[in-house]
Amino acid sequence: MEGLVYKSTGSWYMVKDLATGHFHDCRIKGKFRLKGIKNTNPIAVGDRVVFELEEENRGVITEIHPRDNYIIRKSVNLSKQTHIIASNIDLAFLVVTLNNPPTSTTFIDRFLVTAEAYSIKTVLLFNKVDTYNEDELTEVKYLASVYRKAGYECIGISATTGKNIDKVKVAMEGKTCVVSGHSGAGKSTLINAIDPHLHLRTAAISQLHQQGQHTTTFAEMFDLPFGGRIIDTPGIKGFGMVEIDNNSLTDYFPEFFALKHHCKFNNCLHTDEPQCAIKEALERDEIAWSRYKSYLQILSGDDKVYREENNQ
Repeated sequence: MEGLVYKSTGSWYMVKDLATGHFHDCRIKGKFRLKGIKNTNPIAVGDRVVFELEEENRGVITEIHPRDNYIIRKSVNLSKQTHIIASNIDLAFLVVTLNNPPTSTTFIDRFLVTAEAYSIKTVLLFNKVDTYNEDELTEVKYLASVYRKAGYECIGISATTGKNIDKVKVAMEGKTCVVSGHSGAGKSTLINAIDPHLHLRTAAISQLHQQGQHTTTFAEMFDLPFGGRIIDTPGIKGFGMVEIDNNSLTDYFPEFFALKHHCKFNNCLHTDEPQCAIKEALERDEIAWSRYKSYLQILSGDDKVYREENNQ
C-alpha cells in the first residue's frame, strides 16, 4: 500500500494510507538500518513509502520512494551523524525572533543555504513583533530588509495576537510546509494560530537562559482545513552544515549568485582574489556584511566557531 509518513518517533512511524485516509503505526525493516545510512532517522516525516499491514492498524514499511528534496542538518557536537528534519517540502517557514530567544544571522543563513541547496523556497517569519519596543522594531525591520534584499520574502507576525497570520495562510494553500526555528520561537503557537483545532502544546521561555522549552519532541505533519499540510518540528539549537562543495556555495547565496559571473576568475571563492564582484559589492554596501561573514564561516567548515558564537 502507498502511504505518507506523518510522524516519526525514531522507532515507530505514523503512516497515512493514501487510498483510504486511515492512519497506521508502522515500523521499518532492519535492512533500512543496514545500508550504511548515517542519518539518525532513515525515514523522515513527508516521506512517501510502501507499507504492508501485519495486523489491524500496524504495519511494516518496505520501501521508501525517492525524495524530491529535504531539509538536513548535522549535529553541531562532535557527532558525524546527520538528521533529516522533513522531506518532500514545497515551502519552508523559518521562525525568527530578535530575543526570547535570540536568532542569530549565522543560524538563519545556514538554514537558508541548506534550503537553497535542495531547492526549497523559504519564507522568514519575524515573530513576536507585538512584544518589541521601538528600537527593537527598528532592528527587526533592518534585519528583514537585509533578507528581502537577498531575495527572500519576510513577514512580521505575532502568533499570539494573530497579526499577519492570514498572509501566512495564503502562502500555504495547497502546499506541504515545514515550520522550523529555535525552541521558544513560537512554532507551535504559530501552528495553533493557523489551525486552532490542533491544540499543539506550548511552553513559556526559560527566563534563566532565554531559551525555549522543547514542547515538540518529534516532527509531525498535520492536514490543514484550507488545503495543504504543515509539519511541526522540534526546536533546533544549532544548525551544523552538511558538506557543501566550496565552488558551489556561492550559488546558495542568491545575491552572490547574481553577481559571480562578473568576477575576473570563474573559480573565484570571493576571499583573496582580485577583481571579485562580490567583494566590490560588499564595499558598496550592496551585500550585507553579516551574509558575507556567514559565507566565509561555512566555506571554512568551522562549526567550532559557530558553536561558540551561538552558545550551543
